[in-house]
Amino acid sequence: MTIGILAEHRYNPLERRVALVPESVKRLVERGFRVAIESGAGELAYYADELYAQAGATILDRDAILARADFLCTLTFPAALAAEIRSGQTLITLAQRWKHAEPIAELLARGVRILALEQIPRTSRAQTMDVLSSMATVAGYVAALIAAEKLPRFFPMSITAAGTIPPAECVVIGAGVAGLQAIATARRLGAQVFGYDVRPAAQEQILSLGARPIAIDIGTTDTETSSGYARQLGPEQLERQRQGLAPYIARADVVITTAAVPGTRAPLLLTRSMLDAMKPGSVVIDLAAESGGNTEATQPGQDVTLPNGVTIAAPLLLPAQLPQHASALFSRNLTNLLLLFVTPEGIHTESDDEIIRALVLN
Repeated sequence: MTIGILAEHRYNPLERRVALVPESVKRLVERGFRVAIESGAGELAYYADELYAQAGATILDRDAILARADFLCTLTFPAALAAEIRSGQTLITLAQRWKHAEPIAELLARGVRILALEQIPRTSRAQTMDVLSSMATVAGYVAALIAAEKLPRFFPMSITAAGTIPPAECVVIGAGVAGLQAIATARRLGAQVFGYDVRPAAQEQILSLGARPIAIDIGTTDTETSSGYARQLGPEQLERQRQGLAPYIARADVVITTAAVPGTRAPLLLTRSMLDAMKPGSVVIDLAAESGGNTEATQPGQDVTLPNGVTIAAPLLLPAQLPQHASALFSRNLTNLLLLFVTPEGIHTESDDEIIRALVLN
C-alpha cells in the first residue's frame, strides 16, 4: 500500500508544514508501507528530500503521487486538487465538511473514501492520533507570541531606574487545548493572566497554570457535550457571558479568544461596544477566525485597527507559523492512525477499527 504526501505549500500559500516527517516515514516503511513524497514537500519545514530518501521514501512529482497513492494524506482539505483525486483512493485529511461541502460531496460520489481527522474520538486510545489537540497546542503558543509582538508595551513587570513598569494584563477566553497553551505561554512571558471557559471543569485547569479564573453565572451549568467540547449557548446565555466578561476586557492589554463549537460558526463573544471600551494600543488575537471569529470586528486573515487604537488580529492556519514542530506533531498523530490498517495478514485499506469507523464520511 502506498501513502502519498503532497507539497501542500505549492497550492496553499499559507501552508509551510508537511504531513509526514522522515522519522515517521522510516517507521511506516518498516511496517510494510510504501511512501511517496512530492519533491520539496518538506522544504519549508526544513525536511529536505534527501532525508526522506534516506528514510525509505520515493521522491516523485505530484501527478505520479496522485496516480499511485492508495492513501493520500494531507494537512488540510485539498480543494484545489479535488478533481485530480481518483476513485478508490482514501483521502485522510482535516476535511472541515462545513467549509468544503460541495467538493466533498463530489469526491464521495466518485467513490473516494474520506477519513476526516477532526472526527477522531475523544478516547484514551485515540489520544495519540488527535491532530486537533496537537495543532491547537501550536496555535495557542504562537498566539501568545504574536500578542507580545504586536503589543506596544512590555509583557512582564520591569523594575528600572526610570521606575517600575507593571505587567501586561492578558485575558484568554476558552480553556481548551489552545487556550491553556496560550495561558501557559503568556504566563511564561510575564503577563498577569485571567482565563475564562464556559465549562466549570476548566476552572481548575486555568488555576493550575497560575492564571486567575473568571467566574460568570450564565444561568446554566450544562455547558459541556459528552465529547468534552463546549456546548453552543443560547442568545440569553451569550449575553450574560458578554456582560460578565466586559469589565475584564475593558482593562485588558491583550485578549486571546479561542472559543469554537465544532461544525458551526464560532460564538460572538466581543461586541463592537466591548472593543470600543478597550485601552488604546490593546491587542485582540482571534483564533476562531477560520470559523467566523469571536469578535464583531474580525476580518479573517487580516489585522484591523479600530479608531480607538485597538488591533484585532485574525491569523489563519496559525500552526503553519511553527512548521517544523507542527509537522512533527501532525506526523506522529497521522502515523499512529495509519498503523491501524496494519494487520497480521498485511495492510488493508478497509478496517473495522472503531476509530477508523468514526472518521469515515458518508
